[in-house]
Amino acid sequence: MGASGDERGDEYTGNERAGNESTNNESTNNKRADNEYIVEMRHITKRFPGIVANDDISVGIKKGEIFAFLGENGAGKSTLMSMLFGMYEPDEGDILVRGKKVVLPSSNAAAALNIGMVHQHFKLVPNYTIGENIILGIEPIKRAWGLLPYVAMREVNERVRSLSKSYGLEVDPTLRIEQVNVSTQQRVEILKMLYREAEILIFDEPTAVLTPQEIEFLLDIMRELRNKGKTIILITHKLEEIKQIADRCAILRRGKLVQVLRVADASTQEMANLMVGREVSLTREKSPAHFRETILAVEGLTVRNEDKFEVVRDVSFSIRGGEIFAIAGVSGNGQIELADAVAGLAKPYQGKISLLGKDITGDNIRHRTEAGIAYIPEDRQKYGVVLDFSLADNLAIKNYYRPPFSENGVLRQDTFRQFAERLITRYDIRSGQGGKTVTRSMSGGNQQKAIIAREISLDSQLLIFVQPTRGLDIGAIENIQNQILAERDKGKAVLLISLELDEVMNLADTIGVIFSGRLLKISPADALTTHEVGEYMMGVKA
Repeated sequence: MGASGDERGDEYTGNERAGNESTNNESTNNKRADNEYIVEMRHITKRFPGIVANDDISVGIKKGEIFAFLGENGAGKSTLMSMLFGMYEPDEGDILVRGKKVVLPSSNAAAALNIGMVHQHFKLVPNYTIGENIILGIEPIKRAWGLLPYVAMREVNERVRSLSKSYGLEVDPTLRIEQVNVSTQQRVEILKMLYREAEILIFDEPTAVLTPQEIEFLLDIMRELRNKGKTIILITHKLEEIKQIADRCAILRRGKLVQVLRVADASTQEMANLMVGREVSLTREKSPAHFRETILAVEGLTVRNEDKFEVVRDVSFSIRGGEIFAIAGVSGNGQIELADAVAGLAKPYQGKISLLGKDITGDNIRHRTEAGIAYIPEDRQKYGVVLDFSLADNLAIKNYYRPPFSENGVLRQDTFRQFAERLITRYDIRSGQGGKTVTRSMSGGNQQKAIIAREISLDSQLLIFVQPTRGLDIGAIENIQNQILAERDKGKAVLLISLELDEVMNLADTIGVIFSGRLLKISPADALTTHEVGEYMMGVKA
């Protein structure tokens, strides 16, 4: 139920445990010193068609702390913080910043109060450069000869270069967003906020596409920002990150505030259980592998990018039925281009791709899908779904042209609806209006669930999972990893590409480590240690 602070004497700590006298004293002091809270959200309720996203939530965030919001996909975390950033207005309740009640009709109003937000779903203009995106809305105008206005992009780009280098988030400000990968786009979102020198910094899943090294660096940046007096609000599904960096954590479940914890007093298991509302297994149980015939064979594959640079270099491997072949590597080493080439999104420069003994190197995407390839892409919003289509349309998008979805060229909407209802129930896809829900309005995690549900339903012989659990909560990760193992146990071949080394080590039967476009090592998973894989990933071992 929503936090009812009037009964507890501390409106902003939810059910925060108060197991000793010092905790009770702190609660009393908190009530007396309202100005201790730089942000207060009092009895906030926000409704969308068919769903209550936030239900009577009250929480206070102290100046200079790192405060985390934890919850399942669709629990209401991003919606709550979007109201603080002026993207939505609450239906009920009040927002106070620095002790004063505020109305935030726009992100500009939030920015005027020195509030910045890094969004999980990027707010970038694809055909603008990185530098242009970073200064969008705050362009520094100069005048040539005192008359003609212009934006001093050379100076902007130099400042962006300097800023990105100082934070270890190097980017080339002259590149267009459409030319860079997801990881670089995430860096741009972070740099947008740092450029504006916000005092209250909201990070919505900021590490979802970063490498382990980049994550550690970003966490160090957050600590340094906190030490300088800035307030950090962190929305993340990664429990270990919360344990490393957060002071306090609010746990939301299905739109309601469950509890506020002092992170130092709570275990990872306890937080996971509170978030999901049941006991969660943090490890995967994997049955012994039973390999079958070869499903996928890749021979001498080379892929070039737009600049004719070889991003995949002479790669060869095969995957058998009943096998999970995982490719481990630091982001940007060719693993995405490799997956795209197998799925048909990228054209090989050299080499051969065979599926069940048939050469499919020149086949288009639909032919590959019909031949038995399912593909879960890294960028779910660009390649996985059509955001302005309904959920039902997205779930049927690979079957719509054939029976029973279509008869004599006429789409059967009743079949679309029934199919969507079945997948929504089976895969726990949370949507306000069922199959009618516009996909854009769903949380990123539920969009991912929809893509995985659709691809598994194809019953393909080869499933390609690229970053399948990126940005997902622990409950959804558990569910999806179990589904991957279930497909493997059915005799399907699985190509798994993940930046999460723990995920690779837990799921893989065979590991291929990629560095600079080459597979440096292919080995049974039980013959490699995490340390050895890490050395190959960094190119230390050849």
